[in-house]
Amino acid sequence: MTLLADLLSTVFERRYRRDTVAPFDGRPLAELAEALVGSEGETSGLALADEILTRFETLEDADKLAFLEEIASRMNIDPEQVRNCLDAYEQTPSRTSYRAFAAAAEPARQELVRRLNRKPGATAALVRMRADLIRLGGDNPDLQALDLDFRHLFASWFNRGFLVLRPISWESPAHILERIIAYEAVHAIHSWNDLRRRLEPDDRRCFAFFHPAMPDEPLIFVEVALTRGIPGSVQGLLTEEREALAGQEADTAVFYSISNCQAGLAGISFGNSLIKQVAADLAAELAGLKTFVTLSPIPGLTRWLDAEGLSWDAADPEAMRALAAHYLLHARSQRGSPHDPVARFHLGNGAIIHAVHAEADTSDKGFAQSGGTMVNYLYDLKQVAQNHERFVETSEVIASPKVHALAAAVAADAP
Repeated sequence: MTLLADLLSTVFERRYRRDTVAPFDGRPLAELAEALVGSEGETSGLALADEILTRFETLEDADKLAFLEEIASRMNIDPEQVRNCLDAYEQTPSRTSYRAFAAAAEPARQELVRRLNRKPGATAALVRMRADLIRLGGDNPDLQALDLDFRHLFASWFNRGFLVLRPISWESPAHILERIIAYEAVHAIHSWNDLRRRLEPDDRRCFAFFHPAMPDEPLIFVEVALTRGIPGSVQGLLTEEREALAGQEADTAVFYSISNCQAGLAGISFGNSLIKQVAADLAAELAGLKTFVTLSPIPGLTRWLDAEGLSWDAADPEAMRALAAHYLLHARSQRGSPHDPVARFHLGNGAIIHAVHAEADTSDKGFAQSGGTMVNYLYDLKQVAQNHERFVETSEVIASPKVHALAAAVAADAP
């Protein structure tokens, strides 16, 4: 861990003792929230923040929702005041008029979240609060606006500059390993032995981002297999029977599982930084690594094929490869971006679609979501920046000639 991370950890690990402040208040939580926003004393503010966060986590869902709805409406902006302050700024631009406009345009609930976060250890509780908000909020426009406030603040608090990249190994603390098992979202870890096979051998790596305010909670992690050549089957990577390879003998790093860990940080992007940082670190560690690819699922494939009325048969490997290539290249969302969320992620990072494999994920989940097909996204470290800019500007899906050839076969067979 860097010196900066050590310093930040020291700051964030301050201990807060409830016996130094007033006992629990007991007023309704919404009243406590308003009192916190209006408080001037540090000690009283910490007491209010502690009580709000502690009591919120004990509430039933209906009461959590009621509290969130109340602060969303009570602490909203005043549109008339915003208009008046904007008019004043337009007429007389100055530091004073701009400050008044900025204050009017920011809802008091943002200041509430900031003040709640002054309590040491509060950041994790606020992440859990936003997870409840996302889960319970539905289509309520006030709650959607409150969620944007959380997201705005979290985007700053969880800026890449504050994140710490740590390797996860079989020697990592047990409570961290337990979280890796629990948070794995792509290929389930079925036992401690299964986890050990993914962490202990010399040709396996795992890295996670942590935040100093949540030192025991990974935010996102990636599992990496070091191989010779580009694999086309996840079962081949994870089988118990495989022979481990010395890391120095590998020429390819395969990112085969990327898992976001915190539901309350949805929409806060970590994955692009994680993959690029890990690729750069591995390239520096192992001179023999020349290729950096994923082995990724295609989670929306079968649903899209069914919706489009395209028949598919997982027993026909070449037909599934062609349909998958066609989907990845041509299926679009209403916004014009690739339909597949994993494709959007990797293409947005500057990767290209390199190869499509049939019978690559033979699990029940793999067959259900993609007929067993998987895809390699290739990260050419010399081209990722250029590819990223191209994708952002045009939404063009960049793929290898062999993937284009596969997709063309579907177009040729279309009536």
